[in-house]
Amino acid sequence: MLFPTIDFALFFGVVYVGAWLLNTRVVAWKLFVLAASYFFYAYWDWRFCFLLLASTLIAHIGATGISLSASVAARKGWLVASLVGLLGLLGYFKYYGFFAVNVDNALRHLGMSNLVPLLTPTLPIAISFFTFMAISYVMDVYRGTLDVATPIDLAVYLSFFPHLVAGPIVRGGELLPQIRRPRNQDAVDLPRAAVLIMSGLFMKVVISSYVSTAIVNPVFGAPGAHSAPEVLFAIWGYAVQIYCDFAGYTNIAIGVALLLGVKFPVNFDAPYTATSLQDFWRRWHITLSRWLRDYLYIPLGGNQGTEAQTARNIMITMVLGGLWHGADWTFLAWGALHGVGQVVGHQRRLSRVRRGLPEPPNTPARRASQRFWTFQYVCLGWLFFNASSMSNAFDMIGRLFTGWETASPLITPLLLATIVLTIAAQYVPSTFVDAAVAWFGRVAAPLQVVFLGLLLLVTTTLGPTGIAPFIYYRF
Repeated sequence: MLFPTIDFALFFGVVYVGAWLLNTRVVAWKLFVLAASYFFYAYWDWRFCFLLLASTLIAHIGATGISLSASVAARKGWLVASLVGLLGLLGYFKYYGFFAVNVDNALRHLGMSNLVPLLTPTLPIAISFFTFMAISYVMDVYRGTLDVATPIDLAVYLSFFPHLVAGPIVRGGELLPQIRRPRNQDAVDLPRAAVLIMSGLFMKVVISSYVSTAIVNPVFGAPGAHSAPEVLFAIWGYAVQIYCDFAGYTNIAIGVALLLGVKFPVNFDAPYTATSLQDFWRRWHITLSRWLRDYLYIPLGGNQGTEAQTARNIMITMVLGGLWHGADWTFLAWGALHGVGQVVGHQRRLSRVRRGLPEPPNTPARRASQRFWTFQYVCLGWLFFNASSMSNAFDMIGRLFTGWETASPLITPLLLATIVLTIAAQYVPSTFVDAAVAWFGRVAAPLQVVFLGLLLLVTTTLGPTGIAPFIYYRF
């Protein structure tokens, strides 16, 4: 079930009324929201509900075992067993086919074949998101920062439909307390929720869809048939497309949850204004970034070891972060590019400190340069992220050097304005945005309805026929 559809609007209307009617009846509210969330997930394929249930049971049994164990060895045993179970499900459904094909290809070069069964399991939607949430829950219980949840609380936490399909990756400490107590309907910020939902719809339905069909899909589909400028704008265009697609989804998810009285963490903070790759990951998919930091990078040792160990930890984290997005060499290359970029940046900072050199002055010109080059490097990564194969990615890169004498009909004034204005919008101060939302909240309710209705009309008029699935649904 996609957010920008009539089906979801009808579904959410029923859920909204039911959830608030049952708000003070805590157990009934949980059961209702749990049933609604499983119905939402079953809308794609009801069989995947058993996978979500299995992940919930593994997390619950593991966390319970950890809390009841008296010895450190037993606690570690329950933790390892839980992680093996959760990652085993993720590995089979998401990575087995990739592993089997590559191992079989390697064995064929050695004169052997058919030693590994070539199965291609159907990838369950959202498996990466609820698996990471289950892992964070078990590890937080192991670390003693989170109490064991009741089975129904854990089930609601993992399946809550606004975040289920594509995040944000919400921690147990953030969502479980909101599940356990009634929500205050009078405290719900309706104007902010409306603005989030409508802005998310516009970003996804209008901007992302337009850029995708206008230049990204044609050029990535056949780079040799397009000019170098078109290839360059397709790469920049994909940066806009994926931002509007994912940030748009996040806005809708946060807004929908807010209407139900539940608050999600921020997931984007103007990522294309970043002055370094490290800064970019503080701003892009923030909930994934902090998950990788807290449950992978820091347990590996973080930056507390030697320079070589720190570089290793960065590379492992980013490569696995790339593979989290998909079982393909293109995602591995994307993660490796970000890893190498961060390692180089880290080494440059250390070199400056060793030589006793002061930090260069933070002038507007220097910040502009940092932002420009960081954005270009990020776009290089997006090229591999969106490429259908490694050869497709290198075809794109090669065309940048050979296609400058070809006409560029796809680069229109509207496309140029869309890309530039979307990126420029990230430089609008957050205080201005907050002030605008606060002003909207003070406007008379009938005028709010008229404004939102006009925005919806513009969105549906400018949007394409039908809605393409969100990019992050497949991760």
